[in-house]
Amino acid sequence: MAKKRTQTKAAKPQLNDGEIPVVGAREPCPCGSGRRYKACHGRAAAHAVTELVQRPFEGLPSECDWVALRELVPAATVPLTLKDGLPDGVPSVTLATVLPMAWPALRREDGSVLLGLQNDTSSGDLGRDLADTLQRALATEPGNPVPAHRVEPEGPRLQDLLAADGSFEPVVHTGFEFWIPESEGDATSSPEIAASLERANAAAIPTVKLAGVDAAYWCETPDKNHLRWVMPHPEEKLLDALARLHAAGESSLGEGTRLVGSFRAHGLMVPVWDLPTGVGADEVEKPAARFAERLAAALTVDAPLSADERRARGGLTNRQITLS
Repeated sequence: MAKKRTQTKAAKPQLNDGEIPVVGAREPCPCGSGRRYKACHGRAAAHAVTELVQRPFEGLPSECDWVALRELVPAATVPLTLKDGLPDGVPSVTLATVLPMAWPALRREDGSVLLGLQNDTSSGDLGRDLADTLQRALATEPGNPVPAHRVEPEGPRLQDLLAADGSFEPVVHTGFEFWIPESEGDATSSPEIAASLERANAAAIPTVKLAGVDAAYWCETPDKNHLRWVMPHPEEKLLDALARLHAAGESSLGEGTRLVGSFRAHGLMVPVWDLPTGVGADEVEKPAARFAERLAAALTVDAPLSADERRARGGLTNRQITLS
C-alpha cells in the first residue's frame, strides 16, 4: 500500500524590518517567524517607545526653564518659535504649563495653538511626545482640543520642530485666566471650564521667576517660602561645588535662609533653599546673584574635597529627590 503523501505549507516569506506592520501583541508576527508579535518584532517596538530619555529638553533654548515649567511652576506661558515658521492659519504657538481638562493641546477658534507641558505621556521620550502633540494641534480644526494619543517611536522630537535660536522667555501668571479667550465658541468657553479654572486658581502656589539669574523660581507656601533653582551643570561637578560652599558657610541666601537639598528632574539638578515667610522674590534677587558668583568660582576648583566638604556633600546627596 502506498504511503499517504503529506502536504506541507510553504514557508511564509520573511519581511524586512522596515516592512513589518504593527499588529496585536498576541497575533502572529507579520515577519513570518511563527512567534507572537510581542515576543518578536513587537519587543523592539515596545522598547523604542518606552526607553527613557534622561534629558528630553537638551538642545532647546533655555533647557533649565523647560524643566522648571514642567515640574515646578503652576501657571506660565511661553511663545514658541517654529523652525519652519508658522503654517497658514496659525497666528501663534504658545507653550502652557497646564491646560483645562488636562488637554495635551488646544487649537483656538482664531487658529492659535496652546501646547500643554504638564501632561502624562505615552513613552519615555517627552520631547517626542510633545512634538507629536504639537504637529496634531497644528492640523486640528480650530476651536477644538487635541486628545491624548500613543506616539510612534520614529516621529520627530521638539528639537526638530522648534528654532534652535528662538527665544524662550516664560511669563509666570498668578492664575489660569489665560485659558479663557475673548472670542466665543472656543472649547474653553463653557461652565465646566470656568469651574475648572476656579479650582486650579485655588490650588496654585504663588510663584515668581527671578529676573537676575537664570531659571530660579521663588514660591510661597503656608509654612515657609522657597527658592527652586534649575542649574545646567553636570551633577557631580555641581554637588562638589555646593559642598565646598556649604562647608565654608557660603551656601545660604542671607539670614534665616538655608540650602536644604535638591531635586533631580529630567537630567538636571534643582537646588532648593528654605526662606523665611516674610522673604519675597524681590528680596532674594541680590542674594541669588551673589550666590551665582560664588558658585561660578567654586565650579572652577578641581582640588579633592576636604573631610568637611565630603560630609557636606553626603548630606546634600542624602537630601536629593528624583522627580523624573
